[in-house]
Amino acid sequence: MKKIVVFLTMFLSVVSVYAQGDLHIYTVDNKDGKITPLMIQKAFTKNGFTIGINSDIHDGLTKKYGKSGFKIYNAISLYHDTISMRLLKEQADAGVFVPMGLAVYQKENETSLHVSVVTAQTQEKILGTESRLFKELEHRINALIKQVLPKAKHTYSQNSLKETRTLLTKYSKNLAGADWEDSKDELEEAFEEKFDEVGFVMPSYFDFTDNLGKESPYDFYVTYSICKIDVIRAVSQVRPEAAAFAPCTTMIYKKTNEDKIVMGFSSVYNWMSSANIKDKASRKALMKAQTDFEAVLKAVTK
Repeated sequence: MKKIVVFLTMFLSVVSVYAQGDLHIYTVDNKDGKITPLMIQKAFTKNGFTIGINSDIHDGLTKKYGKSGFKIYNAISLYHDTISMRLLKEQADAGVFVPMGLAVYQKENETSLHVSVVTAQTQEKILGTESRLFKELEHRINALIKQVLPKAKHTYSQNSLKETRTLLTKYSKNLAGADWEDSKDELEEAFEEKFDEVGFVMPSYFDFTDNLGKESPYDFYVTYSICKIDVIRAVSQVRPEAAAFAPCTTMIYKKTNEDKIVMGFSSVYNWMSSANIKDKASRKALMKAQTDFEAVLKAVTK
């Protein structure tokens, strides 16, 4: 009998480890409204992080649609000044998480505020690789959230949906010996123009080339934060925690030993899978974004 009990305990422990969702979610009482996204932002900037943008989704939705359904809804993009640079040197495609997202939200009828962030394990799943740096970064972020929200309860999002499509969308432009600096300028100009044409906005841009130092394996490394309010609106009604994937970061880089420029982003299939999105309207909006995103990258890398 004891053996059966021990076995069941071990089995349930294993199940609980593998059943956790793809997003950390912190929930804390905020009846008085004293906890704000700016308070959370300041905690990160004081502890080695740089903020890409603290986007007020609530304000954006209200201006465009008349209401948002939230008291607070912000998407904060951030990266760590040293860990994230080490990560880029080690893992070229990690740029889709530099900066990465932090969602802060509280619905109109709620007294609790929530903070969501993608787990290190999920980042590794998306990139198809592992690194202790993802876990180091996760530890720093979780510790800071606990520091600024000491009474917050930690949970995970619902179990992710199965997804067989590629979680990382990548395209590359063969330079065929052409000057990479001219090619970079032309590509970025076309990229910005075409994204504007399909209704995306690019609230922040980072050039990490100098940050990576003399031992950088790249001729250049830049990332764009990109978002579309229509997509956020559709998803926010069913899975506001999915804003941890927003704004979407697009990486553009060239390794010094390669004759090509690589572009890529974390596929919207991750929103569907990690946030367990089954709602048809939300999935339709996300798929439209994926199609538009890919069309732009195809056009500028052909």
